[in-house]
Amino acid sequence: MIIVMKMKASSDDIDAVINRLHNGGWQTHVSRGEERTIIGVIGDERKLDQGAMSRMGGVDRVVPILRPFKLASRDFQAEDSKIEVNGHVFGGEKVIMMAGPCSVESMEQVMETAIAIREAGAHLLRGGAFKPRTSPYSFQGMGEEGLKILAAAREETGLPIVSEIMATDQIDLMCKYVDVLQIGTRNMQNYALLNAVGKTNKPILLKRGMMSTIEELLMSAEYIMSNGNHKVILCERGIRTFEKYTRNTLDINAVPVLKELTHLPVVVDPSHATGRWTLVKATSRASVAAGADGLIIEVHPNPAEATSDGEQSLKPKRFAELMVEVRRVAEAIGRTI
Repeated sequence: MIIVMKMKASSDDIDAVINRLHNGGWQTHVSRGEERTIIGVIGDERKLDQGAMSRMGGVDRVVPILRPFKLASRDFQAEDSKIEVNGHVFGGEKVIMMAGPCSVESMEQVMETAIAIREAGAHLLRGGAFKPRTSPYSFQGMGEEGLKILAAAREETGLPIVSEIMATDQIDLMCKYVDVLQIGTRNMQNYALLNAVGKTNKPILLKRGMMSTIEELLMSAEYIMSNGNHKVILCERGIRTFEKYTRNTLDINAVPVLKELTHLPVVVDPSHATGRWTLVKATSRASVAAGADGLIIEVHPNPAEATSDGEQSLKPKRFAELMVEVRRVAEAIGRTI
């Protein structure tokens, strides 16, 4: 639930409410607006005497949040969350572009890609050092050596790094090199991992599970946020349906639906959603038009020789063409890239 304080509530009034909640065993999240302060209550609401709380000094009203996701809900926070990564803000006016190879393969491959996407206007470099693959015989990533290559590319280009974390024992290593931790589709409901990254201070890019509902995605975000980390960026990356022509089905509905339900930023991964590079440009335009706060695009200098996902990767020149087109769409709806 949330406790809405009166417009003229004093600091003493606010502190008294917070202290009473803490003494009762509840956690609080305080949002101080220009006119009002809202106190989010985290814990078993059934044990809270709502009547007694509503009679405390400075309290305007006590509002139950009926949705199972509390911290991620717009009922809890009406204004959009803005998550900054090295000067780039997810959830603001700018559509944030993340691009790079599915897997880190070599210094030359990553550096060439990073320089090309920076020149095209990308804001962050994505690349996988640890790769969850369907087959145990497929390329599994370069591990720490791959992270070092990404860090070298960041040093050269200034692009912050997005990379996937797969296990709790990788947290210290990943936090040493990476600016945004990605939770992949296969780990969306890995609750031990969600709890663990929730204790870090790193922004988390949380991908929707390939067969997960929107509510399940938001409940996974809730796990992270309930551990103290509110820097969560949601990612629609396509879901499995009966359709075989594309790798997955891009649920474009998810963008406006999530925008209604949550204050968290929403980005789209059209590369994994379609599985075909020829469809990435069109679905990128559609995603920006639908209100996405960012895109994450796979780019490789030589997709034919990529160790993973070459069929959905754009060459740098095609990525530059995509940037021109999505910039036009963004400008048409009052945003920038």
